[in-house]
Amino acid sequence: MRSITRNPTDGTEIAYEVSGEGEPLLLVHGSGLSKGTWRGLGYIRDLERDFTVIAVDLRGHGRSGKPHDASAYQPPRFIEDVDQVLDEVGSGPVHYVGYSIGARIGLRIAAATPERLRTLTTIGGSFESMTDQIGRTFFPTWREALDSGGMEEFVTEWGMFRHEPIDPATALAFRANDPVALRAYFEGIEAAAPLGIDGAAQIVVPTLLLAGTNDVDRFRQSQEAARRTAHGSFFELVGQDHASSLLPVDDVTDLIRTFLEMQDS
Repeated sequence: MRSITRNPTDGTEIAYEVSGEGEPLLLVHGSGLSKGTWRGLGYIRDLERDFTVIAVDLRGHGRSGKPHDASAYQPPRFIEDVDQVLDEVGSGPVHYVGYSIGARIGLRIAAATPERLRTLTTIGGSFESMTDQIGRTFFPTWREALDSGGMEEFVTEWGMFRHEPIDPATALAFRANDPVALRAYFEGIEAAAPLGIDGAAQIVVPTLLLAGTNDVDRFRQSQEAARRTAHGSFFELVGQDHASSLLPVDDVTDLIRTFLEMQDS
């Protein structure tokens, strides 16, 4: 089932889809991606065998609304978007699985409104400031690429910076973006005040933190968060960097299932 709801504060349309049967599990993608990424990589097909899977398009992405103002991309709006989807679905507390910015949003929800979540799984997550992180995560001249050549130029330069082509599913998702909205989104999230380790340390929701061994900063931060939170566990994704952390699908879904089974035992 594919649906659209609206943020209660600014009216931005938020697209989501629901499939499968079982306990509710929410998938929240990373920057430049969409809910279609989860389906394209095989996560939804795998997880909907055991869960009611709710996949959302963050504002600025996929079929959701795409404001061109950076002020629209602040943590309170993202949290409201997720809350609105969960209210619309009527799911109650969910197992939250978030990648990259999706992980950041999940950490904030777990800290602020833990009653929304049964568990939290972060993949390549972070609680530190986003200042200058877009250039580090993608490539330093991302603004110029978006302004001069749009998404095609962005994907090309990103692959050149990584010294290898972007995987087809990720490249397809990025090419579908509105470059003006994506630029505003990047600038908005870079300007947001971070949750910080002290905020993350207050999380009491059972939390699984996953990070690639080559995703150096997020690997370190995920380990630290696992040590500081009341019910945190950390597992490494061997050989993966930030961009490739979702690619070992079977490994990630196996870790999620094992973690969730442990919570029920």
